[in-house]
Amino acid sequence: MKPALLLLSLALVLPLSARAAGDNALAAALGQRLAALQANPATADQAPLERLQAQQAIDALAKARKRDLEHVAYLAGRRVEVAEAAARAAAARHQVNALDRQRAELLIEGSRREAARARAEAEALRRQAQLQAEEAELLRQAAEAELLARQDAELALATASGNQAARLNEAQRTAARLAREEAELVSGQRLPESKFETRGEVFSLGSNAFGNGNAQLTAAAANQLKAVAEYLAITNKRGRIRIEGYDRAAGVGQRRAEAIRDALGAAGVAANRLQVVGRTAAATRARAAEIVIAP
Repeated sequence: MKPALLLLSLALVLPLSARAAGDNALAAALGQRLAALQANPATADQAPLERLQAQQAIDALAKARKRDLEHVAYLAGRRVEVAEAAARAAAARHQVNALDRQRAELLIEGSRREAARARAEAEALRRQAQLQAEEAELLRQAAEAELLARQDAELALATASGNQAARLNEAQRTAARLAREEAELVSGQRLPESKFETRGEVFSLGSNAFGNGNAQLTAAAANQLKAVAEYLAITNKRGRIRIEGYDRAAGVGQRRAEAIRDALGAAGVAANRLQVVGRTAAATRARAAEIVIAP
């Protein structure tokens, strides 16, 4: 059993009077694992975002209420595993780059025989480091998938050297699916339906997102937009966000787009990324507004 899951299992069977001490012990153990990454020169500067998220999860565990303890402890353990795997993957990639540079220098130096021998050694080391980097990346992806879906999942990683468009598209869709699941888990709300087009990922809000013939968001739609904001934060996309509102009546489409902009801004999306456009066109049950996230 993995360390985080073992500690969690022990915490669940302790008497209630010992839970506080167990919680502190679990938080301390997870904190020591993060400290080990910082103390290791190979990983000290790697995966800062994942380590920050892990630290935040540990802090949340220390302050968690009893009824939330199991869920918060699970998230904290998985966040630490993701940070460890990401740091090792980055360190392995750094080693690959260093070995590549060493290989280039060795090619310039020495005689043909010495250069050939050194090239062979460097290539062997590079291949070994590359395999370690790929293995670490697989572990990181597996840990992240388990965190988001709470189920066993195998992620097929495209490690082939070819940059085929179909593989890239599939990888993007997989990342979007995982981000979507995490956003819904964190926000507790369902995201609107989305699709990928040449202009980017498009979320659609139907006519039931607004009052009949007006631009006021329903409570359900407002909650969906909180999930959209969480999704944007998780995917870390920095592109422009175009909001298009639709209605036959003049000005209603514009006001609908502005209502969505205000809701996303209130949920933490930077205002300078949001662009609103009103369309004098029929709103349908499936499309009364669209949120287009540039690729």
